[in-house]
Amino acid sequence: MTEELLETPPSPGPFFRFADETAWLTAAREAGFITTVTDDDGNETKELQAYTHEHAIDVVGIITVGGEWDEDGTETVAPTTLNGFHINYVGDLPDGWEAFAVTPNNPYRVFA
Repeated sequence: MTEELLETPPSPGPFFRFADETAWLTAAREAGFITTVTDDDGNETKELQAYTHEHAIDVVGIITVGGEWDEDGTETVAPTTLNGFHINYVGDLPDGWEAFAVTPNNPYRVFA
């Protein structure tokens, strides 16, 4: 068996930033990622189908960076909240998601 070398190593991402959680949920519904699930009692709930054989979605959400706390856990310097609601995604790109793609210099979280 011969070992195949990658010409370009894989890179993390793509990364997406939506205006807020509501905008993210709207995009997820439109892409068909949210489905209705019925339990044994007939109760219906909406669920994000985050991991399938066709895609993987990592809901990062709101990102805060920095901040300082003293030894008692009291906040001494407030963290900074980054704009938007953040998602990592692997799979065929849903229509319209190009507008939400971002390229962070130091991603907060990546797929392993």
